[in-house]
Amino acid sequence: MVAEHSAKEFFSSLLSGDEDNRKSTGLAAIETLMMCIEASNVATVNELVDELKKAIAAMSETDYSRASVRSASELFLRFISLTSSEVINRESVEGLVQVYRKRGKDFIERVGQSRKKISSCARPFLKSGMKVMTHSFSKVVLEALVDAHKEGLDMHVYTTESQPDESGRRAHEYLKKAGIPSILILDSAVGYLMESVDMVLVGAEGVMETGGIINKASISGFSEADFFFLQIGTLSMAVCAHAFNKPVYVMSESIKFVKEYPLNQSDIPDEFKYHTSTLKRSKPNLQEEHPLTDYTPPQFIKLLFTDLGILTPAAVGDELIKLYT
Repeated sequence: MVAEHSAKEFFSSLLSGDEDNRKSTGLAAIETLMMCIEASNVATVNELVDELKKAIAAMSETDYSRASVRSASELFLRFISLTSSEVINRESVEGLVQVYRKRGKDFIERVGQSRKKISSCARPFLKSGMKVMTHSFSKVVLEALVDAHKEGLDMHVYTTESQPDESGRRAHEYLKKAGIPSILILDSAVGYLMESVDMVLVGAEGVMETGGIINKASISGFSEADFFFLQIGTLSMAVCAHAFNKPVYVMSESIKFVKEYPLNQSDIPDEFKYHTSTLKRSKPNLQEEHPLTDYTPPQFIKLLFTDLGILTPAAVGDELIKLYT
């Protein structure tokens, strides 16, 4: 049996390193579960499932996105277990584990192609001369912009600073390295610049059943009393874009689709909004903590570019049903 701490260490190692080679949280979670299957020496399938659930719990103890870990892991387990009763009855435990390994490899291969599919979906919407605003650091968004740039599109990108971790600064440097004109802007400058952009393009940590998303929230500063007083996150950007009649497009892999149906910010589970270390340290006094993500409702989103195709927010729920049936 693979020790839980080994799963956590393996998972964390996949998410370390430079930006060019770093995997997404969801893919890292899937590859960790695949490692557990490869190393497993169980006597029953139930024992294997228990091992995988323990590995998921171990990954959830890290400070990486719990939404991505949960959605990717659930879909992976669902996919590998979709084996006919005929195969289950015919195969030994060893044979059935081999079936799971084969299906797991197929799933990882499919996920590995997601970003290219998303980039292809978005390509007709990107034109030369466009001004695009983006938020935080989303590898799928950045790769789509780089792909369009390689095809000869001359676009200009406004990248928010994305405080407090300055993830937007990393996105800005990534774009500059690829030769794409990019201006790093203060989070508080979103409203000032919104009238001059053609679209808002963001990623997502999780796509909810409603068609809304949870994604990076930002904080511009603290008052002397240590209360955050200016929050410019994905929601604020989307509301601002809506007011200026600018389309908001979301890019997300289907492994980030989450079986949650929030109606407002308070409906988002705490583990999606705060680091695990924060929940262990400060619960239940979370009012003094700044949430890492906010919820952007579907009415502020024009379309979602996914590896399943171009979706309206209303279509996400149907796609989730297909993924789990």
